[in-house]
Amino acid sequence: MKIKFLMTGLLAFITASTFAQKGELNTAQTEYEKFEGLRSQMALALPSLNKAKESIDKASANQKTAALPQTYAVKASVYGALAELDTVSTTSLPLFTTADEALKKAKELDTKGENKKLIDNANIILARYQLNKGVKEYQAQKYDQAYKSFEFYRSVLPEDTNAMLYTGLAASNAKNYPAAITNYNKLVTTKYSKNEGVYNDLVMLYLNSKDTTGALKTITDALVKYPNSADLRRTEIEISLQQGKQKEVIDKITSAIANDPKNKNLYYYAGLVYSNIGDAAAQKIAKAPAASKAALQTEKDQNFQKAADMYKKAIEIDPNYFEANLNIGYVIISPAIDAYNAANKLPTNQQKAYDAAMAKANAQFDLAKPYLLKAVELNPKSYDALNNLLTYYKGKKDTANITKLNAQIAALPKQ
Repeated sequence: MKIKFLMTGLLAFITASTFAQKGELNTAQTEYEKFEGLRSQMALALPSLNKAKESIDKASANQKTAALPQTYAVKASVYGALAELDTVSTTSLPLFTTADEALKKAKELDTKGENKKLIDNANIILARYQLNKGVKEYQAQKYDQAYKSFEFYRSVLPEDTNAMLYTGLAASNAKNYPAAITNYNKLVTTKYSKNEGVYNDLVMLYLNSKDTTGALKTITDALVKYPNSADLRRTEIEISLQQGKQKEVIDKITSAIANDPKNKNLYYYAGLVYSNIGDAAAQKIAKAPAASKAALQTEKDQNFQKAADMYKKAIEIDPNYFEANLNIGYVIISPAIDAYNAANKLPTNQQKAYDAAMAKANAQFDLAKPYLLKAVELNPKSYDALNNLLTYYKGKKDTANITKLNAQIAALPKQ
C-alpha cells in the first residue's frame, strides 16, 4: 500500500512539475489568443501580443519546453503577427524569418495535428505579410522580388484567385514567362470575374515566349467561353494575319455569319480583317519599288472597300455601333487622303488634273462624313473619333471646324 501511495504521490509531483514547466508556454498562447480577439482594437490588443512574445521567448529558452511543437506553433504566430504589424522592412523581415523557421519546425513536429489551428493561423499571417511585401515591391518595380513574395502567398493559398493573378502579373513583368503562363493557365480555370482579360494577357505571354501554337490554342479556348469578346476576336485576327492565315480567318468568320446573320459583331470582325490587310498593304507602299506600288495601292483600296461593306452591314443591324462607325469612317476617308495628297503633288501647270483630283478627293471625304460625325456623337471623348473628323475638316479646308476640333482634342484627359 505504501508503494502505491508513493507512486501516486510521485505521479502527482511529475504532473504538477510538467504544468509548471509549461506555464510560460500556456501564458504565451493565452495572451496571443487575447490579441487575436482584440485585433479590431489594436491599442487594447498590443499589450497582449507583447506579453505573448515575452512568455514565448522564455518558453523557447527553457529546455523542458523549447522543443515542443506547441512552442514552435505559438512562436510562429506571435512573431508572424509582430512582423505583419511592423511597417519597416529592415526590422520586420527578421521577425518574419523567425516566424517562418518556427512554423516549419512546428509542422515537422506536430505529427498528431494537436496544434493545427495555431499552425494554420501562422500560415495565413505569413502569407499576408508576403502579400503586403509583394505589393510594395511591385509598386517599386522590383518585379523579381515581388514574384517571390507573391509566390509564397500563393503557396499558402493555392486556390486564391488574387494569389494566382498577382503572382502571374509579377512574373510577367519580370519576363519570367513560364511562371506567368502557369499561373494564368490556372486562373482561367477558376470563376475569376475578369478571366476574359486574363485570356488576352495569356495569349500575349505565349507570343512573347515565341509559342504561337500555345497562343492560338489559348485564343481558341477563350473564344469558346467569350464568343462575343471584341478584344479576343481582334487578338485572334491579329495572330492569324501574322501567321499569313488571312483566308482561314475570313472563312471562319464567313461561316459564322452564315449561321448567325444578325450578329453585328461578326460583320465587324470581318471588316477588321479586311482593314488589317489593307493597312498592311499601305505600310508596304512607301518602301516598295515603283513597279510594285500600283499593285499594293489596289490591294489596299480593294480591302478597304470590303471592310467598308462589312462595317455597313454591322451598322445596318445597330446604327449606334461605335467601333463600326469609327472604322468605316477611317477606311472611307483613307482613299480621300490619298487622292488629296496626289493632287497636291501635281505640277502647277496641271491645273485641270489638279481640279479633277481634288473633286475626287472631296467626294470621297463627303462619303466618310456621316460616319465620322456619328462616331464623335457616340463617343465625344474618343481621340480616334475626333482625330478622324479633324482629318476630314483639314481635307475640306474648313478652318473654323479645324480650330474647334483641335480645342476638343486638347481638352481630352492625358493618356
